[in-house]
Formats: sequence, C-alpha cells, structure tokens
Amino acid sequence: MELIDNLALGFAIALSPYTLMLAVIGCFLGTMIGALPGLGPANGVAILIPITFSLGLDATAALVLLTSVYYGAMYGGRISSILLNIPGDEPAMMTTLDGYPMAKSGRAGDALVISGFASFVGTFFATVALALVAPLLARIAYLFGPAEYFALYLLAFATLGGLASKNQAKAAFASMTGLGIAMIGLDNATGLPRFTGGNLHLFDGIDFLVAIVGLFALSEVFLFIESGGRNTAIGIKLGKITIPWRDIVATRWTLLRSSVVGFVAGVLPGAGASLGSFLTYMMEKSIAGKKGAFGSGVAKGVAAPEAGNNSAAGGALVPMLTLGVPGSGTTAVLLALLMTLNITPGPTLFADRPEVVWGLIASLMIANFVLLAMNVPMVRIFVRVLSVPPAVLLPGVTMVSFVGIYSLSGSYFDLVLMIAFGIMGYVFRKLSIPTVPVILGILLGNQMEDNLRRAMILSDGDWTFLFSTPIAVGLWIFAVAGFTAPFFLRRLIRTPKGIS
Repeated sequence: MELIDNLALGFAIALSPYTLMLAVIGCFLGTMIGALPGLGPANGVAILIPITFSLGLDATAALVLLTSVYYGAMYGGRISSILLNIPGDEPAMMTTLDGYPMAKSGRAGDALVISGFASFVGTFFATVALALVAPLLARIAYLFGPAEYFALYLLAFATLGGLASKNQAKAAFASMTGLGIAMIGLDNATGLPRFTGGNLHLFDGIDFLVAIVGLFALSEVFLFIESGGRNTAIGIKLGKITIPWRDIVATRWTLLRSSVVGFVAGVLPGAGASLGSFLTYMMEKSIAGKKGAFGSGVAKGVAAPEAGNNSAAGGALVPMLTLGVPGSGTTAVLLALLMTLNITPGPTLFADRPEVVWGLIASLMIANFVLLAMNVPMVRIFVRVLSVPPAVLLPGVTMVSFVGIYSLSGSYFDLVLMIAFGIMGYVFRKLSIPTVPVILGILLGNQMEDNLRRAMILSDGDWTFLFSTPIAVGLWIFAVAGFTAPFFLRRLIRTPKGIS
C-alpha cells in the first residue's frame, strides 16, 4: 500500500506538463549524444549539468532532465555500434558483435528496432525493480555506522577499479589522485588549510562540477581535435524500417534473463552497464552454443547486451539513491549534481525528500515509453546526428562548458581549473587511466575521511573497530574480492572474437 501511495505521488509530479516536457527533451538530447561515437552518457550528463543551473531548475526537475539524458544516451549508443561498428559508449561495445554483421547483411533497420525494443525491456525491468528494491535497501542502510560507511566507500573504489577497468594498478592510481584532490581545502576538523599553496581560491576545495566538466567534456574535445573528427560519417545506408515481430518474439526469454542479470550487475557499486552487457552476451552465447551462430548477425546477439546494459543503467541508480555511492560513472556525475543541490543521497532521502525520489522513478517510467516511441519511427533523425561535422560539434561543446561553469561561480579561476582538468583527463585517457575513479575520489574523499575519523573517535583509536560488525566485515570481504577477482576472471574468460 505504501508503494502505491509513493508511486501516486511520483506520477502526480511526473505527469505535470513541465516535468513531462523536461523528460521528453532529456530523452531526445540523450539519444543524440549517445549516437555520437565516444561521448556516452557520462559525458552527456556532465556537459548538460551547467545548463540545469543556468536555467534555475529545482532538484526534481534537474534530476528528471539529466536521468532522461542518461537513459536516452544508453539507447543511442547502439546506433553507431550497428551502423559504424563503433560503440557509442563502452557498454554498447558488445552490440557491435552481431549488430554490425546484421547491418552489413542488409538488416540494419531490423537490428536498430530489435536493439531499441531490448533497451525498452531492460530499462522497464530496471525501473520497476528500482521502485521495489531501493526502499528496502534504504531501510537496511539505517544499520550503517561510520565503520560500515568507510568499508562501503572502500568497496566502491575497489569494485570500480577491479570490475570496470582493465588495469587495477591504473584504477588505483586514479582513485588515489581523486582522494588527494579531495584533501585540498580547509580541514573539516581543524579548519586549517591543506595543499592550497596559499591560494585563497582553493580554501573551499575543488568544485567537483569543474572537475567533472573538465575531465569528461573538455578531454573529449581534445581527443576529437587530435583525431581530426574521424568516424563521423555513416558507412551503411539505412533501408526501410519495419518491425521484425518474429525476431522479437524469439528473443523474449533472452530479454528476461538479460534484464535480471544486467540489473544485478548494475546494483554492484562500480560494475555498471559494461559488465552487464558483457555478462549477458556471454551468458546467451553459452546457452545457444555453436548452433546459435553468435557473431554472425543474430537477433539474440543484439538483444542480450542491449537489455543487459540498459537494465544495469537503472540498477546503478539503486546504490546512488539509497547509500550515496554511485553504481557507475554516470551516477557519479548525478551524485555530484545532488550534492551541489544540497541533497544528501542515502537512506534518509526517501523520508526527507520523497518527491525527488518518487518523481524521478515515475519520470523514468514515462521516459522509457517516450524513448521507445522515439527510437523506432524517429531513428532516421538520430542516425543523421552521426554526420555532424566536428567544426560544428566541437565549438558547441566547448561553449557550453565554459559558459556553464562561469555562470555558476563567475570566477576566472574555475575556468583555468577546468582547462587544467581537461588536460589531465586527456593525458589520463591517452595513458588508459580511467577518469571515473578520480571523480569518485573527489566526491567521496571527504566523507570517507570523516567516517574514518568518527570511527577512530568512537573506538578511542582502536583500528579493529573498522571490522567490529558483520556488515563491515562483509563489505571488506567484497571489496577485496571485487578488486582481486578480475585477476583470475581474465584467465578464465576469453574475450569474444571481434573485441580488441
């Protein structure tokens, strides 16, 4: 009964003309951003965050707009994967294995429709599961004290490096970099400046929005400049688009299995949509066996990763809303948005700001149907986005970044700092060092430090207090397992043919 009342509150907010308009705009922009190779949902959300502040959107409206962009970008990533054999983002990588062969065989329209429907099923399952699971997890989170939260933050860093990166050492270095940046500013306990170099602009610490826009948006601009805007034209012509009902019916169990597995992968802090798409594709390939002909252009090879990665995208919102720990790179950016709006994600969010949580969930339900309607009859429009020349795209992204950040603070120092983070992000990406752990370190560093200090004060300096409860011990075990498991998994799981 409580769930029905909460959903009624959410839909009352989501069905208002203003909120509905924001959801539709977010879906459209997100799909276009996702269709551009390499941008992905994290970059898209980061670029648009300054605009939400410039427009003066409240917490619910800003979150609805950017999560709709998030969902839309997850949908859009499949377009360049199928037509260009270039993943729109990392989770869409597995879609290229069967999507591009389908397109080359003259079934590009079928592949786009199947992938769009799979995205819908995965997202719908995840949103329903979010409404059911998140309140329960929020109640469990009330059992968390400083020792448990410290272990939870450690789990987020460990799994983000262990599951989402190919090199744990580089992921650990990125995490340490982020934690080091978080130490800049006034010490919360003593009020003394740390690592400021006497610069008054740094006394308040590093604004994570400046870091996010620099690391994601500007670094992407630098990479586009370096590449000379290659891979911006469509290599396969799109024929007549029809709905392949036979293929959709044949993939029904694939969609269900992939949605469940993807959601579980998304709930794991740091795992995200990439793991969801990989696990679901490998699972369906194993079930089908050699007769499945995966890799040659089969419908199940397109449906499985798309249902998996979109379900994981919804699952990643669960730890962000209930525990204040992002489940993916994009939810780390959304977490920064909430913190900027003075909203603290965690178990109290459901009681203190129910209109934000349930308005968001209801809006995601509506946005998913909007995306399905957009991504079948309007797919030709989004395909045209792939031909946007860099001469138009790059100035637009740069202008939005600079104007947005300057409108927030009016400080030239933030612009210089944003450029510095952009250069840092460019160098990190050239060295294959993940940038998401840096953002996570900046976001969670102070909270992690505060909880460690509280734990030490409560225990009078006894470090064993960090392992004093079953929940804390369990989180430590999962953290160690999440960081070390990939060392062994890479020996057992071979990368599918076609993935470099």
